[in-house]
Amino acid sequence: MKHTTFGLLALAVCGGLAACSSSSESGNGADGGAGASGSAGSGGGSGDSGGESGSGGESGGEACSGGESTGGSEGLSSPIVDSSQDGCYDDRTETPCPDAGDAFFGQDSQYSGTQPSYTDNGDGTVTDHVTGLVWQQAMIEKVTWDDAIAGAAASTLGGHDDWRMPSIKELYSLMDFNGGQQATAADSIPYLDTDYFDFVYGDESIGERLIDSQNWSATEYIGTTMNGDATVFGVNFADGRIKGYPKMNPQSGFTEGQKMYARFVRGNTAYGANDFVDNGDGTVTDRASGLTWQQGDSVDTYNWQEALEYAEDLELAGHDDWRLPNAKELQSIVDYTRAPTVTGEAAIDPIFDVTEVESYFWTSTSHLENGAGDAAVYVCFGRGLGYMQMPPGQGAYNLIDVHGAGAQRSDPKDGNPDDYPNGRGPQGDDIRIFNFVRAVRGG
Repeated sequence: MKHTTFGLLALAVCGGLAACSSSSESGNGADGGAGASGSAGSGGGSGDSGGESGSGGESGGEACSGGESTGGSEGLSSPIVDSSQDGCYDDRTETPCPDAGDAFFGQDSQYSGTQPSYTDNGDGTVTDHVTGLVWQQAMIEKVTWDDAIAGAAASTLGGHDDWRMPSIKELYSLMDFNGGQQATAADSIPYLDTDYFDFVYGDESIGERLIDSQNWSATEYIGTTMNGDATVFGVNFADGRIKGYPKMNPQSGFTEGQKMYARFVRGNTAYGANDFVDNGDGTVTDRASGLTWQQGDSVDTYNWQEALEYAEDLELAGHDDWRLPNAKELQSIVDYTRAPTVTGEAAIDPIFDVTEVESYFWTSTSHLENGAGDAAVYVCFGRGLGYMQMPPGQGAYNLIDVHGAGAQRSDPKDGNPDDYPNGRGPQGDDIRIFNFVRAVRGG
């Protein structure tokens, strides 16, 4: 169980901080759920494809002095909801939680952030008291992305007419990393709190895969994936990933729109907009989330155990309480307006230093598939690369952007990348194992 609680950094919104102004981002990507224009490499794992944009509307929660606030809890515009992961894992399986100084200390479940807090409003909506967002409780039946955007704008659910499609950061705020995909739906746990939100797995009786439960976001990828496909980011609450998904269905020859689930949101239009401050000491504070980040990265790459140790041992700017960020914390600093092939940059604000543009960064969060715990989550700040056969099933394997810069996937915690010459999963996810680190403190 989590035993260390962060000190909360309270920033007042009433004083007119940058939290009161929202910026929107756009981006897109692609996931195996709807098929791809190539054939992936061999190996285990599962895949999916997704984009984000913000829109106006009414914000949830109470303001400091009347009216409605533009922010979430703790006086922050973009507080991070804890990942909810409550087990500890080594590089193979679940274990007792290690003590400070022991191998694998510092993982997700050993640091407790702001816990989820939901209310079922009894009218088909759910309020998130941490983020200030109000959600549609049900999943909209599978629709094209254009129809999802239009449907949100036309919705009057709960007597409100300011619904929108969620940005990828808003949608990802619902992710619950106690989830885990197994061989069957009965043995699997969704990456979503189903006490409050409706959820369904893919319908295998009609030929869908178990993981075909992808949800559109409003965030379009500014680049393209696969064979130049226009892409939108989405979250798969069945397999616990963010990926870019093609707008058009490859199986239709790109003549029909791809259909995925959707869930509308309203309130706190500032959520997900970063408010970075360079502290001049090698650190950057995001006043939107209350987190302080290492401005540079680890320069070298590490396996997961080494990444935990690097962050725990870091002394920077007079502080020694640095740690490896959890998945939701690290995703909060992705900049979906940047991508290597479009802007020539990693998908992160240039206030940060990046050793490699095409970089993946570890998180402290284990990714629970097949009951193992031998993989951990990483975030792509470079392109989400994968090995695809062109032409499908018979051509040479090409390393291409399959999921977009800003995707969230997982790697084995240890091993030899050479054991995965054609990647892993439906889109041949590029397996590196040795990834970069950017430490965080506060929360």
